[in-house]
Amino acid sequence: MATRWVVFESLAGYRPQWLRADVVAGLTVWAVLVPEALAYASIAGVPPVVGLYAAIPSLILYALAGSSRHLIVGPMSATAALSAAIVTPLAGADGCRYLALSTALAIATGIAGLLAGLIRLGFVAAFISEPVLKGFIVGLALTIIIGQVPKLLGIGKHDGNFFEQAWGALTRLGDIHWRTFAIGLVSLAIVLGLKRWLPLIPGSLLAVLVGIGAVALFDLDDKGVVIVGHIDSGLPGFGLPGGIGFGDFVDLLGPAVGVLLIGFAEGLGAAKTYAAKAGYQVDANRELLGLGAANLGAGLSSGMVVNGSLSKTAVNGSAGAKTQVSGLVVAALTILTLLFLTGLFEKLPEATLAGVVIAAVIELVDFAALRRLYGVWTRRLGGIYGKAARADFTAAVAAMFGVLLFDTLPGLLIGICISMVLLVYRTSRPHVARVVHTGTLWVDAARHPDLPSRPDLLVVRVESGLFFANADYIRDRIDELCTDRTRLVVLDAETSPSIDVTAAAMLADLQRDLGRRRIDFRIARSVGQFGDELTAAESGAAAPGLYPTVTAAVADLPPVPNARDGD
Repeated sequence: MATRWVVFESLAGYRPQWLRADVVAGLTVWAVLVPEALAYASIAGVPPVVGLYAAIPSLILYALAGSSRHLIVGPMSATAALSAAIVTPLAGADGCRYLALSTALAIATGIAGLLAGLIRLGFVAAFISEPVLKGFIVGLALTIIIGQVPKLLGIGKHDGNFFEQAWGALTRLGDIHWRTFAIGLVSLAIVLGLKRWLPLIPGSLLAVLVGIGAVALFDLDDKGVVIVGHIDSGLPGFGLPGGIGFGDFVDLLGPAVGVLLIGFAEGLGAAKTYAAKAGYQVDANRELLGLGAANLGAGLSSGMVVNGSLSKTAVNGSAGAKTQVSGLVVAALTILTLLFLTGLFEKLPEATLAGVVIAAVIELVDFAALRRLYGVWTRRLGGIYGKAARADFTAAVAAMFGVLLFDTLPGLLIGICISMVLLVYRTSRPHVARVVHTGTLWVDAARHPDLPSRPDLLVVRVESGLFFANADYIRDRIDELCTDRTRLVVLDAETSPSIDVTAAAMLADLQRDLGRRRIDFRIARSVGQFGDELTAAESGAAAPGLYPTVTAAVADLPPVPNARDGD
């Protein structure tokens, strides 16, 4: 049996012939990561160089602790926006405290991730459904875009939610700084155009170089174009942020869990996508450890929160990466950038950064996915669940508008809560189908109205587990389906995988009530868990009769000529 590596798991079995592919992939990712890290730092409200500070330790420590061979970890738009939303009300107008709290949030997120990985909480990601995550990301992308529009146009930014910011931008269109707008528009066009027609060329890096060149050539910084300004060269210091006490870390732990949840869900999705393509498995708990280590390292290195990047992982995979050596190459190149190239980026226009950010997140505004979710509906589903038939679409839209109206973390929580409420609602009102016999099968009578049925027999199938939230509803539906001519009710339990004590008691009560009406009640095809739980819950009581098949349960009924209910 192969030995499982404790650290650098993705390097197990490394082959020398992979080195060239990993180095080429690392160079390609570096060309994308540097400008995007600078841009995402601006989303978080911290100096651009903080994005580079965060990238180096996150790439190294994820490679050490994570399980994916392809995932690239670094500053990302979603967690950067969350960081800004969390830190802003805590820091007030104090810029130094804002930066320190942003760094402390990364440390708190790292601690939360390490603890979650150690106690094996990887399953928690399942509670963020794909529709909720989709709606959240759409809302977040729109919020990020509207936040960058003032920088792109060279106008003042209006505070508030998405709609307030959008209205503020519209009312200030007369104040556009045309040189700023021109350079921002050209940057945006370069990134989007190259992504569309020449995807192998790193459009973000080219846009940055064009922006820097334009400022240097035409002295645009002296003509009102805002630039990044001085960037400290050299590597970051290592240690806890100054001016932050234990109480501040305690206050940040709760929000840090939200950052971790979003970062983990996005990163795990990217890791699983490329693991499936390459034919290996990722470990959700190792991913938590990797994300935790990456954030802890980023925070201790004066950085910001980080998470796995779908876009940069896609660049890494398409460039031919084989292992996390590509990520280590990116880290080494980023160190060289901090040591020798920071002066180059000081002339970078803020409008170019805004263009890079907008180009990076605009593809996340996936209204087509929301339309597909809306289309997941049939008349039959609508008849069974009513307005809850479009539960996925409702949860996605709730998350999106939650972000647009109430900010990022509240929006996510709104989406999760709505999805859970709709799930409980749908499971509390399961479809109780009347089934009829045809050949060797028992099928839904509503789907096969042409099939004959016996007036003295009611066979029902509950398309859900039976538990406290739906027990009364199921009983009422069975009562409704019984007629004055019914003499036997059979519950086909094959589609009911489980039952709890409340539902077992309900079935016992139903048996007694039907017995008073001279109607027999039986259960057929109970799967192992259902039968075991029913027997244990009704120990010592007169439990309904259990039969291996529906046919066996109705075998003692006298033969009746073919008839339809009510005949």
